[in-house]
Amino acid sequence: MELLRAIHGYQFGSPLALLFPTPYALSTLILLLWSIAPAFKGMVSKSFTVWLRLVWVLTLIPVATGVILALGGAKVPSAVNVGAGLSKYGLPYDPSRDLEHWMYSAFALLSLYVIEVLVRGRLIEHRVGLKFLPVATLFLYGVAYMIGRVAVLPGSTPGT
Repeated sequence: MELLRAIHGYQFGSPLALLFPTPYALSTLILLLWSIAPAFKGMVSKSFTVWLRLVWVLTLIPVATGVILALGGAKVPSAVNVGAGLSKYGLPYDPSRDLEHWMYSAFALLSLYVIEVLVRGRLIEHRVGLKFLPVATLFLYGVAYMIGRVAVLPGSTPGT
């Protein structure tokens, strides 16, 4: 179980963690920056598609380990009272953050699906869809950032 926790909860320990707290958030930030070129060019490069597949892998690894941990009864650290009303990180605990973490995880999977639809041009004309690619990847980056933030920081209702 500790190996799963280590894989699922890995975070960068540098000041840059304010911009991308996890490897997943970093990969989505790179995807966001990279998505600007296809929006202007009107075509997706092979390397962008490969990076998108890597982002899928970096999404599914924490999802799979998170589901296994949740089935074992684990919750995000910000939702667990380790004593005196504080979380693992010494901040007020907030049980509502666990469901919020799940919500953002679902948004990440949904936004990756939307990005796939835009890249493949299935439901919307390809050139038109690629113009929305930076918006979809910006949403994905925001969701990836919030997944890490929700796991660590308390929300607006600590202790409830």
